[in-house]
Amino acid sequence: MKRILVIDDVSEVRSFIRDCLETTGYFVIEADNGNTGIAAFRQNPVDLVIVDLFMPEKEGIETIIELRKGYPDLKIVAISGGIPRYGPDNLLLSAQMLGADCCLSKPFSVQQLLDVIEKQLAS
Repeated sequence: MKRILVIDDVSEVRSFIRDCLETTGYFVIEADNGNTGIAAFRQNPVDLVIVDLFMPEKEGIETIIELRKGYPDLKIVAISGGIPRYGPDNLLLSAQMLGADCCLSKPFSVQQLLDVIEKQLAS
C-alpha cells in the first residue's frame, strides 16, 4: 500500500484529500503545516507528499526545499489556490522550479487528484 503525506493547514482540504485517497487504497498521514509535516515524514517515511503553499509556521515552498534537500527522490505535489491578484499559476510554477514534481491548482476534482498521484507514483 502506497503511503501519502498531506500537508495543508485547512482541515477540510486534508479531509477531502484523505477521503479521496483512502477510498482508492492509499494510506494517508496528515499534517497541518510544514514543520509538523517534515516531522511526520521523518517518523513515517512516505512515497509521496502533497503540500499546500500557504500555511502558518512553515510555508509550502520552504517545506518543499527542505524535503528535496534531504530526500531528492521523494515525489512532491504542490497545491495552491493562490492569493488575490496573483492567482495560483505563478506560485505553483515557482514551487515546481524549487523542487515540486508537479502542481495542482485549487479547487481540483477527485479525478484530477488521482490522475496526478497515479502518474507521480508510476514514474
